[in-house]
Amino acid sequence: MSTTTATQSRTAAKQHDPNVLSSVSKAQHADSRPELPEDKFFWTYTEEPHRTRRQAIIKAHREVLQLCGPEPLTKYLVLAVVVLQVGCAYLLKDTPIMSWPFWVMAYVVGATANQNLFLAIHEISHNLAFKTPVYNRLFAIVANLPIGVPYSAGFRQYHLTHHKSLGVDGLDTDLPTAFEAVFLDSVLGKAFFCTFQLLFYAIRPMFVFKVPFGPVHYLNIAGQILFDALIVRFLGWHSMTYLLLSSFLAGSLHPCAAHFISEHYVFQRSQVKGGKMPRDVPIPETFSYYGSLNLVTYNVGYHNEHHDFPAIPWTRLPKLYEIAKEFYNPLPYHKSWPRVLWQFIADKEVGMWCRVKRAEGGRMVGTWKENEIQN
Repeated sequence: MSTTTATQSRTAAKQHDPNVLSSVSKAQHADSRPELPEDKFFWTYTEEPHRTRRQAIIKAHREVLQLCGPEPLTKYLVLAVVVLQVGCAYLLKDTPIMSWPFWVMAYVVGATANQNLFLAIHEISHNLAFKTPVYNRLFAIVANLPIGVPYSAGFRQYHLTHHKSLGVDGLDTDLPTAFEAVFLDSVLGKAFFCTFQLLFYAIRPMFVFKVPFGPVHYLNIAGQILFDALIVRFLGWHSMTYLLLSSFLAGSLHPCAAHFISEHYVFQRSQVKGGKMPRDVPIPETFSYYGSLNLVTYNVGYHNEHHDFPAIPWTRLPKLYEIAKEFYNPLPYHKSWPRVLWQFIADKEVGMWCRVKRAEGGRMVGTWKENEIQN
């Protein structure tokens, strides 16, 4: 990996050359962050691109603000998927766990359904199911039930911090740690990460920063324990295993699980034409996907659009894209989520280090530190 001077880095960054990210000299910021010899993340010292693009889009198309606000359809879809998963759990209550019908049902139906619920909770965390915030908190607990493990209350705080602190080291828990990158940046390591990535996303935040528990967290835990106990009591352990296995497979080697990787990992070979971005396009660190799997994942593939306008619900993100096409068409994007998984694992030039990081900026959301900053 080549190095550049600070002046060269700044000049290239202004030209929006993504290769600069991998070669920026961190010595110029040694006073704010100690350099680790094994650190190969793509460090940048510019503002994340979404705020800038949001302002430009609003200036050019002020009508996009009319797209903001809750989507009533969300709550009905969530309830339908919850009922679907309970129904599938009932149908499998007497099916041997180590049989192919059990695993096929868990992978094809269960994992897709629970991934759908993961992303419903993602929508609800932005207050996009109801106008009243507390209704969203409570409804997220309902969406959480077939997942089997309580997480919706804590997810909201970590996820909103991800939006406010995109790529910020020590705040954005979506970023892999240096420890993960060192030990998992190989074909076998990346295959292990993709297989168990749900566990990484569940455990990693606790090692980055901890959010204080409140009434919603305790209600989330109590409601989940009660639901799980009822499933075991009336349907049995096979049904409970189906729900938990569905959640595990939803975050494993499943086509829909590729969104975790496709959203912010930098795939330079496939997404940067000729090794460079056009000069009028910001350095890419968020990537969209416009394929058919958006139909079962609340349009999470419209990820640049979502980060630009988190208050626009999933049903209106395609409309945002159509209105502001001149802003989104030049951006690199993924054409296939299954291909994302394959390339991430097999391509030696793509891996755990391929994330854009920044040393400062951002803020925590929904924690005592947020109040401390605001006060």
